[in-house]
Amino acid sequence: MRVLVLHGPNLNLVGTREPERYGTEPLEEINRRLEAIAAEHESILRIVQSSFEGALIDEVHRAIGHADGVLVNAGGLTHTSVALRDAVAAGPPAVEVHITNIYAREPFRRRSLLAPVCVGGVYGFGADAYRLGLLALLGHLERARAQAPGPRRMEDE
Repeated sequence: MRVLVLHGPNLNLVGTREPERYGTEPLEEINRRLEAIAAEHESILRIVQSSFEGALIDEVHRAIGHADGVLVNAGGLTHTSVALRDAVAAGPPAVEVHITNIYAREPFRRRSLLAPVCVGGVYGFGADAYRLGLLALLGHLERARAQAPGPRRMEDE
């Protein structure tokens, strides 16, 4: 399976920015752990970090027809970007992840525009949210693939 991993604005600073909130594990290490999980599941990741809304939207558009799923931490765009929400809605099945529990934070962070168009979400488990989110997404994709009707055989008719 092919999965697009999207890291939004400021996530390149994970590990150094507010370590008491976001932890000390740098994004590069989070990505290495995701790659190891993908390899165990015979999956391929395309990992992109951008602080530009349009770049993230373009990546979701590119994933249509090329990726089986999307793992997305949209950072602050989670709460503000209708355009990113619309792209995720049009793209492959997505799982939203956040290092912190956005529903236990400031009131403006308690609303995710992405959550309603994702198959699920993982919030508040630190960097492990990514691992849990990827495993959940891969499980969802595997179940969907197993339930998809296969090619019909002539003897079935």
